[in-house]
Amino acid sequence: MTPEKAKIALVFDWMTTSGGAERVNLVLHKLFSNAPIFTSVYNPKKLKGFENANINTSFIQKLPFATTKHQYYLTLMPYAFEKFDLSEFDIVISSSHSCAKGIITKPECLHITYCHSPMRYAWDDWHNYVNNYKMNKLVKFIGKRQLHKLRLWDRLSAERVDYFIANSITTKNRIAKYYKKFSKVIHPMINLKDFTLNKDYNRDYYLAVGRLTPYKKFSLIVDAFNENGKKIKIVGSGIEYEDLKKKAKSNIEFLRFVPDEELKEIYKKAKALIFPQIEDFGITPLEAMASGTPVIAFNKGGALETVKENETGVFFNEQTPESLNKAIEKFEKIEKNFDREKIRKHTAQFDTENFEKQLMEFISEKWEILQKNLNGR
Repeated sequence: MTPEKAKIALVFDWMTTSGGAERVNLVLHKLFSNAPIFTSVYNPKKLKGFENANINTSFIQKLPFATTKHQYYLTLMPYAFEKFDLSEFDIVISSSHSCAKGIITKPECLHITYCHSPMRYAWDDWHNYVNNYKMNKLVKFIGKRQLHKLRLWDRLSAERVDYFIANSITTKNRIAKYYKKFSKVIHPMINLKDFTLNKDYNRDYYLAVGRLTPYKKFSLIVDAFNENGKKIKIVGSGIEYEDLKKKAKSNIEFLRFVPDEELKEIYKKAKALIFPQIEDFGITPLEAMASGTPVIAFNKGGALETVKENETGVFFNEQTPESLNKAIEKFEKIEKNFDREKIRKHTAQFDTENFEKQLMEFISEKWEILQKNLNGR
């Protein structure tokens, strides 16, 4: 049997917001359009592109506020994914940064996980999540103890995966550390043709894009731009919105949600994208660079795999307003040296077509190995 004739299922953590993982999920859905999708919760109002998909949700879907506050039910998700019956499928592809990889498959099934990261809130970043996220004190108290159990389950469920694909070297190293597993890196993608170049160099604003949550470090951006007085547009919403807006000066503009077409225009007219967080990979720097816009990024994580120092952007070494402002000063001194056409060409290696090719080759290779093993060859 070839992969084309195999019965395939897709498994996603949740389908309630739009982000980097969801863009990968949408490509998976387009590649395997006939494959049913299994997920904990689905909110069609918040996530577009899956209108014609066969989506199977867990019992969590029916719980109060699940489609908008799925985080409340994190401790139920291991059980929810284990309840899915996937016994009829030959190949299961899970896209996971939480519990999706924990599904149970039959021995003859090939289970490949595209891993965006081992659970941040259960492993290396769990202290930050518990201490910095706004939540009821009782919920925090209970949550700390539940995370211990979640870590045990997360480690155990990693053994159910036949092959891991990592979205970056950063994630590859985390998979090796926490799961003791080897993984192949296949970077996420952008549709390069969706972005265009603006050669006008009279730009008057910087840009930041993403969810306004603590680990994204938008508070660092606000502090830095409160000091330097430069103009910046911040696109996105989240739990920190009100606090950030209160302390921001008039040079900082919050745009909240912006439609994709409008965001593309904002990207290509910006002086540079500010990217102060540690991400496993990070799609927004790619989108900015595909628009010819340089990136000022923190010198860790996935940005190291996409941004080239002094060619497509500059780095700063500490997550402090002082370090970020020094990088902005450096950028402004050499801004005219950045070739925006060259920056755009740099992102061609991350185009969707390349992602799809690598993924299909990986699946075919592992499927062939499984078939040979099953046939005793």
